[in-house]
Amino acid sequence: MMESHELQRLYLDLTTPHVVDAIMRLGLPVRQAPASVTALWEDTHLVGRVLPARHTGSVDVFLEAIEHSEPGDVLVVDNGGRDDEACVGDLVTLEAAQAGLAGIIIWGLHRDSRELRAIRLPVYSQGALPAGPRRLDPQPADAITVARVGQHTATQEDVVFGDDDGVLFLPLEHAADIAATAAAIRDTERRQAALMRTGRSLREQARFSDFLTAREVDGITFREHLRAIGGEIEE
Repeated sequence: MMESHELQRLYLDLTTPHVVDAIMRLGLPVRQAPASVTALWEDTHLVGRVLPARHTGSVDVFLEAIEHSEPGDVLVVDNGGRDDEACVGDLVTLEAAQAGLAGIIIWGLHRDSRELRAIRLPVYSQGALPAGPRRLDPQPADAITVARVGQHTATQEDVVFGDDDGVLFLPLEHAADIAATAAAIRDTERRQAALMRTGRSLREQARFSDFLTAREVDGITFREHLRAIGGEIEE
């Protein structure tokens, strides 16, 4: 299993757009949290192995998950996207921070916003609400092995990667290949941006007039043209 420090090294200078483009290039499924799941503050960047926890009304499931965690894991909380209760507050966040977790992703709501900002552990959620749960549902057998976030499920065989653009889930076994491909895409885009700042337009770099001719003659798509000339722009 890839260690958390290796994940941090590989993904330190990558963004979620780089990574999602790499996932698509490698033919892997794109799994992303709903756009409503956002960071509590700007310039958040986190990566780590998924630590699932399905909330049923009590914090004990979070404590149980943390009991089995490794430093660098990211607590991924499945509260079904509920908007009638907050499920994570300051005590759970502080517990996660003291256990060495890299952050918390919540498909649901948080509370204690001021305290969470003071703790400064990276946290993503769908928003804040004062009231906690007033229910206690039966806890399923897989409550700390599988978490659902939006349309997708995540397990400890996955990595979660988040920044200001959102949250992605990717298979741990492909994490190194994804990072390498994303780094190549990043470097190409940086070269393109540098050339644009010196006056070479994106149309010129992409040989856009050649593309228009080839599209007319051969019916190729812009993505096919970009791949043929080594450009990025879109995947």
